[in-house]
Amino acid sequence: MKVYAVNRSDTIGGAARAAYRIHQAVRQSGIDSHMLVDKTASGDASVHSPSGRLARAGAIFRPFVGGLFTRALSSGDFLHSSALIPSGWSKYINSSAADLVHLHWVNEEMLSVGDVRRIDKPLVWTLHDMWGFCGAEHYTTGFRWRDGYRPNNRPECEHGFDLNRWVWQKKIRSWREPMHIVAPSHWLADCARQSVLMGDWPISVVPNPLDTEVWVPVEKRLARGLLTLPQDVPLLLFGAIGGFQNQLKGAALLREALRCLHGQIQDLHLVVFGQQTPHAQEDLGFPVHFLGHLFDDLSLRVLYSAADVLVIPSRLEAFGQTASEANACGTPAIGFDNSGVTEIITHEHNGYLAKAFEPEDLAAGIVWLLGDDQRRLMLGSAARKDAVRRFSYPVVARQYLDVYDQAIS
Repeated sequence: MKVYAVNRSDTIGGAARAAYRIHQAVRQSGIDSHMLVDKTASGDASVHSPSGRLARAGAIFRPFVGGLFTRALSSGDFLHSSALIPSGWSKYINSSAADLVHLHWVNEEMLSVGDVRRIDKPLVWTLHDMWGFCGAEHYTTGFRWRDGYRPNNRPECEHGFDLNRWVWQKKIRSWREPMHIVAPSHWLADCARQSVLMGDWPISVVPNPLDTEVWVPVEKRLARGLLTLPQDVPLLLFGAIGGFQNQLKGAALLREALRCLHGQIQDLHLVVFGQQTPHAQEDLGFPVHFLGHLFDDLSLRVLYSAADVLVIPSRLEAFGQTASEANACGTPAIGFDNSGVTEIITHEHNGYLAKAFEPEDLAAGIVWLLGDDQRRLMLGSAARKDAVRRFSYPVVARQYLDVYDQAIS
């Protein structure tokens, strides 16, 4: 079986890393998988990016123009994509020898709504956020995707041209043939099943994989030494693109939880990745180490291993890949009991699930995790075992092979 996996990038961003790992997992299982991307950073011979001058220029030009259009018309705090500008990918795919096409995160104008419709191969689409069944939003706390994008149910915070309704109507008109949808969590699958757009499409749940023979714990003192982090203090890890500027990832909720922690944990230090040290650093009540952006798996392995606990205060998570990565490194995680992280973190077994959006309970969970070294080691050991059992390449690849067989038949 020859499969083309399609994603905007191979390793740049969380969705890209998930897509690339799925591609690697199915290749290791014997599938002839190739990855099509607009921009590549891996150097992998099985990953193919535009080769001609015009194609390379288009890969740069389309997201720039589409971004200008989307920013001018969208409102709200979260990322939006219009998928407006056609590319040449659908023509290339249709003329190929691929038996099946596996779509991933095809935004930033990699594929337009019409491009997806024009692909005439069997399709599997792994959702990495909510965009597939929403309008232009990648995440939303509203429910227009469930009720239909009508003029009378638009949120009061939105104004001007209703880009979300316009994009959703384009999808409804274009995507008349069902695609086989894969969600990395039951939460995201349930959202897709409740949506007007994908409600009657075939939907499977398959978690994002990790090569658990590579993602292994690094000895803690060594890991901290490599990152020049303090040795004998509790380290609480938080990661998000933009760090404390990222409201979707719960930056404001984490600030509130940190205020609740004052005087409760002696010598606590916070480590932040995904954000450079800001020029005007706010006082969070604890020493903060900003590590910037880490793109390679080895650096992330060392970082997770250096930390005592990973905190994920996100308002919405399609899966919660940082939690599975931390677990593979033997580091327990804490998050809210909503959306995708609930399927990675089992309360008081391999981490802690706080009541959704309650900073006081998030703080209580951090105290519970950091307050007993022996308990934290037991949780970390359970986290590692769960990661191997549920997310290793052979386990996830078998599930994708079943999905591929269903989509083709």
